Amino acid sequence: MSNTPKLSELAANPSCMDDYDPNAMSVAQARSFIRQFLDPVMETETLSLQASLGRVLATDIISPCNVPNHNNSAMDGYAFKYAEGIKVAKIIGTAYAGRPFKGMVKTGECVRIMTGAVIPQGANTVVMQEHVAIKSDSITLLELPKSGANVRLAGEDLKLGQIVLAKGQPLKPADIGLVASLGIGEVTVFCKLKAAFFSTGDELVSVGQPLQEGQIYDSNRYTLFGMLARLGVDISDLGNVPDDPQLLENTLLEAARTHDVVITSGGVSVGEADYMKALLAKHGEVLFWKINMKPGRPLAYGKIEDAHYFGLPGNPVSAMVTFYQFVQPALKALSGTAFETPVLLQARCIDPLKKAPGRMEFQRGILFLAEDGTYQVKTTGNQGSGILSSMSVANCFIVLDESTGNCTPGQMVNVQLLQGIL
Repeated sequence: MSNTPKLSELAANPSCMDDYDPNAMSVAQARSFIRQFLDPVMETETLSLQASLGRVLATDIISPCNVPNHNNSAMDGYAFKYAEGIKVAKIIGTAYAGRPFKGMVKTGECVRIMTGAVIPQGANTVVMQEHVAIKSDSITLLELPKSGANVRLAGEDLKLGQIVLAKGQPLKPADIGLVASLGIGEVTVFCKLKAAFFSTGDELVSVGQPLQEGQIYDSNRYTLFGMLARLGVDISDLGNVPDDPQLLENTLLEAARTHDVVITSGGVSVGEADYMKALLAKHGEVLFWKINMKPGRPLAYGKIEDAHYFGLPGNPVSAMVTFYQFVQPALKALSGTAFETPVLLQARCIDPLKKAPGRMEFQRGILFLAEDGTYQVKTTGNQGSGILSSMSVANCFIVLDESTGNCTPGQMVNVQLLQGIL
């Protein structure tokens, strides 16, 4: 993609690339094009470890010491100096975690040692307490371990000067503990992205207001809020903006001036009011794509002022699917992490699946562990783009590529999990 034209060139002249067809864009192509134009946030801040969960490192974490910082015992037992054929060793003391044995261990001697305690000077091997017989002040080795057995070496986990966590790493609970093990209490992270979103359409009504004939409640703002909140960005909900050109223009421009990302739902499909399309063409460099996918065919992406813009379809499921496939990986990249292509797993589908070849489909599914120990998946039922309950029930997408047609029960399919353990 090194010869990819600038965003402004594509927006002004879609035919400037031979293989670029905005009316027949594959999911992979759309992800690839978006990836070219992502410029991560550069501002940073310093936070305490306890405030840094989920934030993205702006600098490498370098180990200031060896971890562990001393040779220590991997278990309770007896530390001794290894020698071929050794059978008996005299007990000359005890080493506790945090209270080392101060003397020297000679051949034929040993020290009672607890897990985590410093290996005494002269000793180099630990025999498990279950593998010795104790008599008075000596032990008999029932089984001679290998030289160096059961000893954790200094620097075995982390070495002095080693890059422990690299710039761009989102901090997980284990990462925070890892940094704490180095004695580091603060980290430098990228500032949170500022994301604004609003819905468009005269038919939309906010929650709590009575519905008139032809109106529907605006659910997309709530799903967008939930999906954005899980990404750890600063969120501005700008509400539902009716199809008023001036109001739409004012909202769009103010959002773009004060945020890194602007997301809208509705107004980008063929046959919808042209207000949003006209405004985007007037004030930004925006690409309008028809993606070969179901649900979620219409998608707009580009720049307004200095903000990235994503225009999602208005149908509730379509808005969520396009968010997960395009917006979520883009926002993670803008936050300072690497652009991630969604990970797919395989499972056996127990239901028949209806699908026409030629486009990628993201059917909502329920992944479960069957009695035979294999992972299987079933559909949530009706796959219509307005069936929001299907997203509530689902724990995965059943991902069917362009070449796939109808699937029979028992067929292996790709699944994309909606949530991870971390």
